[in-house]
Amino acid sequence: MKNILIIGVNGFTGRRILNDLSAKPIYNVTGCSLRDDICPGKGYRFVRTDIRDTDAVQRLFNESQPDIVINTSALSVPDYCETHHAEAEATNVTAVETISHACEQYGSRFIHLSTDFVFDGKSNQLYKEEDEASPVNYYGVTKLKAEKVVADCCSNYAIVRVVVVYGKALTGQHGNILQLVANRLRKGETIRVVSDQWRTPTFVGDISEGVEKLMFHSSNGIYHICGNECLTIAEIAYRVADFLKLDRSLIEPVTTEEMQEATPRPRFSGLSIEKAKTEIGYNPHTLEEWQPACLNSIDTYIFSPQRRHRGHRVLMFLFDVFAKSDINPPCPLW
Repeated sequence: MKNILIIGVNGFTGRRILNDLSAKPIYNVTGCSLRDDICPGKGYRFVRTDIRDTDAVQRLFNESQPDIVINTSALSVPDYCETHHAEAEATNVTAVETISHACEQYGSRFIHLSTDFVFDGKSNQLYKEEDEASPVNYYGVTKLKAEKVVADCCSNYAIVRVVVVYGKALTGQHGNILQLVANRLRKGETIRVVSDQWRTPTFVGDISEGVEKLMFHSSNGIYHICGNECLTIAEIAYRVADFLKLDRSLIEPVTTEEMQEATPRPRFSGLSIEKAKTEIGYNPHTLEEWQPACLNSIDTYIFSPQRRHRGHRVLMFLFDVFAKSDINPPCPLW
């Protein structure tokens, strides 16, 4: 039985990986996060841990004795990172270095999640793992620094770059881009979406499957684990409207300049998944394949009577975070 330590399990991606791996009897799973478990369940042990505390990380490793460590934790809102450099550095870089050294000490394979925002977006074709990284905002800077730390410190690792994560909301989870768009359109509200920024959106379940494959992969390196469709945020919004048969005229596509974003973002950050396909047999689903499950969950999660008030507060929080970006996801929603 493999001992698995998952860091950041209160986040969207971390929780999905936790749920998937803890459901399998071949794994002994420990999950940790900065705050109390938002959705206590069976099949795993939860430890509240601040990964910025070196002593706390040592205690966590000593207790869990991990064979494999999966880090999904990050300070991942670009606008916030842009104005809080020290805090972003502490979580996204220094803590990752602490975890990397602990992995070496305990002989653990380290799976570290990163982002498409390490690229500057000046390419006109899908980025490959070996392409030069040159971030345009401080969030991307910290994530690139962390990638280099992992590669330098660890002898057994995989760096996983993901892009605009979506999926069915779990209990206690925030929504994601599909849900945000659907909620606005159902209310008959106009929605401004960026039409000249391209991404390869990723179903959260595909990330979980890709990570599990990489847990037992013999090679080190960077892997792009994302969707195989390169779309603008506006195109994603239109697909949501068409699936739900909502008024697509409420969608207002705007340029990056018109959006007047406080923090720069790469225009094009689509990632190639050919390496992951070849080496680990990664085969992601399309947006159309997962859209029904993701969007049908909105009625039960946000619009059910017992959750309507809570769902409204969650959505308002997310729109505050996105600020001027409206519906332009700042980063993978972890």
